[in-house]
Amino acid sequence: MEHRKRIPALLWTAVFTAALAAVWMISSALTPRDSHMPEAEGKAVWNYIMEEESHTEWDQWPGHDGMHEGQSPHGAYLKLYVNDVAKTAIKEGKEMMPENALIVKENYDKNKKLVALTPMYKVKGYNPDAGNWFWAKYGKDGAIMASGKVGNCIDCHKKAGVHYLFTTNE
Repeated sequence: MEHRKRIPALLWTAVFTAALAAVWMISSALTPRDSHMPEAEGKAVWNYIMEEESHTEWDQWPGHDGMHEGQSPHGAYLKLYVNDVAKTAIKEGKEMMPENALIVKENYDKNKKLVALTPMYKVKGYNPDAGNWFWAKYGKDGAIMASGKVGNCIDCHKKAGVHYLFTTNE
């Protein structure tokens, strides 16, 4: 113990700082690629799909390119965009979407004018009773019409089964 008293405090600080940096670098390397995903909150998801990632630059759901007929409450027509996590799961034929999967439905009226966006975002531990999906509905201007554990969305999508998705690979 006597030798520790002779080591300057500055050296101990440097050692401690280096150890913290090493722990940070290791934890950063182990963090999933999609750690930049937004929190499950209306404004954060809107900013993510419109500004950070621009959902319109994502691929559309495989086999559902372009605009296709929709149904209430999503509108007469839809476009379905998926992030890379969702696209990979679809292409691999997975029944359940993994965490960080994000699906954006653009909702159009009968005149094919955009009226709303309705994303589904799979968030680990967010809502286990509803497949861990975060739901939202935004006006075309970004006004949050609903977000979170939206009862109407859950009740409807529950009819699709444990995966909560009506759209399939077919």
